[in-house]
Amino acid sequence: MIWGGDSLRSLFNKPFPEGKKIGESWEISAVPGKVSVVSNGFLKGNSLTDLIEVYMDDLVGEKIFEKFGTEFPLLIKLIDARDDLSIQVHPGDELALVRHNGRGKTEMWYVLEAAEDAGLISGFNREVSRGIFTEKLESGQLLDILNVEKVSPGDVFFMPAGRVHAICRGVVLAEIQQSSDITYRIYDWDRRDDSGRPRELHTDLAMDAIDYGYHDNYKTKADDKMGSPLIIADCRYFTTHRLGFEGRIKRDYSLLDSFIIYICTKGSFNVNIGSISTGLLRGETLLLPAVTEEVVLSSPGGSELLEVFIKI
Repeated sequence: MIWGGDSLRSLFNKPFPEGKKIGESWEISAVPGKVSVVSNGFLKGNSLTDLIEVYMDDLVGEKIFEKFGTEFPLLIKLIDARDDLSIQVHPGDELALVRHNGRGKTEMWYVLEAAEDAGLISGFNREVSRGIFTEKLESGQLLDILNVEKVSPGDVFFMPAGRVHAICRGVVLAEIQQSSDITYRIYDWDRRDDSGRPRELHTDLAMDAIDYGYHDNYKTKADDKMGSPLIIADCRYFTTHRLGFEGRIKRDYSLLDSFIIYICTKGSFNVNIGSISTGLLRGETLLLPAVTEEVVLSSPGGSELLEVFIKI
């Protein structure tokens, strides 16, 4: 990515070559052409799509399989913004279906690392209309109406489809989103790619996708509480808990009809399911099948994770 860096390699040991601008690590994906593959165990080498076709609702959950079939509904990323990303927007489900025969893109961000002056753009800083937005964009004054937030590690931002946004330089974050790769670029800071060409913009498409409403608070308030899961996002597309703990804790999923995803955001921990055990380091992601009933987590030195699932 033109805006990427090397933090995903240096922080999380992702297998990227030095000297390459890497913007994203797709941790769990079933996007065609970019499908995750099992890394260990007796299913090593099988793709996520293969697993759903074989294990169906045992893997994803009965209601989720009824709704999505063999399509895995979420995409999990780690993002390194060495430079500013484009100002952009994602369409909702209706518009994405009509235009692209695809799904919309509602997402959330969890900040892992942030430079001292790092920030991001989320929504508008005042009431605007389509006319005002167009006027500001054409006059080169778009930033005048955008809401800029300073960020720190642990900050949470929910980004519903339609919200204008951008991750700015100096931010490394985890992104949880609908399984969609549809993005409309609105403004790209007048920069050019390695060939000297400006990147493609999708301004006309974006106009019908934007939510022009104003909100007085764009950041999710999330207080720390060791040992108890804290809801930091809860929508029809996904639910995310933040869980900080030390020692040994149990998680009961016997009544949850969904797969579970763990993203290690601090420290490291072990995951035990019956006789099966695996470790997770910071920046690593684990997918648990819906048939999982109880998990024992242990971290003598303390750890933090994001727990993701879908409620239908």
